[in-house]
This record gives sequence, structure tokens and C-alpha cells, in this order.
Amino acid sequence: MTSSPRPPHVSGRPDPIDGTTALGGESAPARGYLLDNARAEAGERFVWLAELFDGVTRGHFDRLGVRAGSRCWEVGAGGPGIPEALAAAVGPTGHVLATDIDPSWLKTGDGYEVRQHDVAADPPPEPGTFDLVHARLVLVHVPDRARALATMAAALRPGGWLLIEDADTALQPLACLDDSGPEQRRANRLRDAVRELLTRRGADLRYGRTLPRALREAGLVDVAAGGVFPVGGPACDRLEAATIRHVRGELLAAGLANDAEIDAHLAAIDAGQLDLTLAPLISAWGRRPTEHPPALG
Repeated sequence: MTSSPRPPHVSGRPDPIDGTTALGGESAPARGYLLDNARAEAGERFVWLAELFDGVTRGHFDRLGVRAGSRCWEVGAGGPGIPEALAAAVGPTGHVLATDIDPSWLKTGDGYEVRQHDVAADPPPEPGTFDLVHARLVLVHVPDRARALATMAAALRPGGWLLIEDADTALQPLACLDDSGPEQRRANRLRDAVRELLTRRGADLRYGRTLPRALREAGLVDVAAGGVFPVGGPACDRLEAATIRHVRGELLAAGLANDAEIDAHLAAIDAGQLDLTLAPLISAWGRRPTEHPPALG
């Protein structure tokens, strides 16, 4: 991963779904996933999330034994970065399935299979067959998290690994840790506003810390976890700008911010005036036991 990735071109992408505009000029209905894939800003967010976290995720893949011939399911893939990394790791003798409710950012034919799939509503694809099932920044947004987790666990072969990575924004809710001036305080107010929008959509901002327990309750063993906490830098800045542009319409419609505040915040980011940070990303993994498969339900 390079230090300065370029946002993807979106001219060839399918038209947005649900009547939203590709440039985020109109707000989406107040339901479903706030940071949906239907807008151009989603592609930017995928780039910067990859810059921040793909190295961490690939390290977990290596430790959990993803290798040539492995079968992997990437849940809520979003962009192509992780499916491509898995495809390179498993080679032509392996298989990578990438799924999403809106898979239009994924590229069929790049070494992995693409399917539309709702992990909280649809049955597991090819149950009992995967060596690794992975989801990053997915379950925190899913209201029926237990059902989604059970679906993923049921897709594992005996001995297969489930790796879940999710943020815990309640552990660290600030955009600027150094709350030293009006620009920083405005950034923190807007971060609070985005968190409020997420909560209204059913996100659990404390979910990351519960992952080890959730994996054990899903019937997995050898559960362990770790975390990473990005603190500042260009990737954090560009991710923040893309996120604010993505949800601008919702912030305005909810009365949580006004145009002047948002414009000033984006200008401060562009001017390099802020040391922006993120919530901790917590990664947890567990193995399906060989003797008793997890129950789906």
C-alpha cells in the first residue's frame, strides 16, 4: 500500500441506488446504512480506510494461516482491496468470495467471486466450507449483529477462523485529541454529530469491545483480540473529509450542523490545521471447533 493512494475514478460505476445522487448532493432516506456505497465518497473512503488498516488486516490473515488453496469469504467487502489481497494469498488453487449488500464497487474477474448478500438476512453461502471468514467495519452498523455473526460462524469449516474487525468510537469519541482551539472544538462537535447519525441508524458505538465475548457466544474457541489506534496523518484527514462530504445532507437535514460549520471544517482539513484521529479498531478472532459446529439461529 503506497503512502499517498489516489481516489478511484467513478465515471464507470453504476448509477447510485435508492435515488441518491452520485456526488452526495441529496441526502439519503433516514434509514439503512448511513455510509452506504451509493455515493462517490464511498470510493474515497475505501481508499483511505485501506491505507490505514489493510496492513493490519493482512497481518491477521498471515497469522491465521491464509495460504495457497485456502477458501475465504470477505463479508461486506465494500471496495476491492481486501478481496484482491486474499485472492493473491490463496492463488489459483484457492477461492475468495466477496459479498456486499451493494457490490457495485467490486470487480468480478479480478481473482475473486462477487455476490450480493445481506449477512443479517440471507443464509450463509456454502456453509461449513470456509477456512477464513472476515468482516471489517461491518457488524457495528448491523442491527441484528448476533444473527450476522451466527451466519458467518456457520460458514466456517471445522477448524476455520472467523476474524471480525470493528471500531469502538465510545472508547475514543474525539476527532481532535488536542482540543486546543476553535477549529479543533468544531471538529469534535461535528464528530459528535456524525456519531449521533450513526446511533439513529442502529449502529452500536461500543460494539468493538464486545467482540471477544460475541465470538465465544457464537461457539468459537481460541478467541483472542488486538487493537490499533490511528492518530493523525494525511489518511486520517482525507478519510474525515470524505466522510463529512458523504453525510453532509444528513447532518443538515437533522439540524446537527449548518453549511458554514461544514465548509469551515473542510477548509481547516485542507489547510492542514487539524491533527485528526480515529476511533480504535478492535480485531478479534476465533476458531470453529472440530467437534461441535456453531448453531445458526
